[in-house]
Amino acid sequence: MVARLIGILVILWLVVGVVATYQRGYFATDPSNCAKAGTIVATVVAGPLNYLGVNPKISCVIPQPST
Repeated sequence: MVARLIGILVILWLVVGVVATYQRGYFATDPSNCAKAGTIVATVVAGPLNYLGVNPKISCVIPQPST
């Protein structure tokens, strides 16, 4: 019973995160780099915290090949 309740709460949490991600327009274009993809994932995981002012942004640097 408790596991089912926790599962439902996790699903609801992630659904709210997806809605927040959609409202911010992150799904309008393909994630062209790791920073945008990371920001999308972080926003979904933050869930309802997005509506409390949390605005997760991910930055990443991909090493360039040496010449």
